[in-house]
Amino acid sequence: ADIVRTQKKYETAIETALGGSIQNIVTDTETTAKDIIEYLKKNKLGRATFLPIKAVTGRGEFKNTEVLDERGVIGLASSLVESEPEYRSVVDYLLGRIIVCDDINNALTIARKYRYSLITVTLEGELLNRGGSITGGAFKNKSNLLGRRREIEELEKSAADCRKGRDECLKKLDAAQKEGFALRGNLAEHETALSGGRLLLNTVQMNIN
Repeated sequence: ADIVRTQKKYETAIETALGGSIQNIVTDTETTAKDIIEYLKKNKLGRATFLPIKAVTGRGEFKNTEVLDERGVIGLASSLVESEPEYRSVVDYLLGRIIVCDDINNALTIARKYRYSLITVTLEGELLNRGGSITGGAFKNKSNLLGRRREIEELEKSAADCRKGRDECLKKLDAAQKEGFALRGNLAEHETALSGGRLLLNTVQMNIN
């Protein structure tokens, strides 16, 4: 979940396609994975699945390329995610043979046509497995790992924008305060001049009288 990114509209489909693999741990080599497994066993910390970059490779080129032209097919799941180049073998291994379809009706049509030999996911999270089994329904928690990371990134950007806006407002406030001080100084000068003018006016009026 930490190394792949996708558009918001594909998050549910990609997370469904990954299934439990979304929490697999990517390591550089098999040796690293072996060392961590020994650590887990020694400290009785449970089990985990590891994906060594140097050992994991794609499961071969997707052969049923004609299915990509079928109605409702958006593409292979691996083509709908982004990752750093060094992780591409892991992405292809997990998602390179899974088809993403717009809805369950088109997905069922494709499954029947290809004799239930493909794995297909829909944008709403239905999963059509090889052999004909279908998984679907409502998610108890609408949030997902890919979505949460995207939301965190969006919130961090929003927070940065807010801090930038705050700093700009503080600068404007400081400038306004300085301008206010200057205006008050000018006002005091004008009031002094006005008082002098009134005194002069009274003196002239007395002389006239």
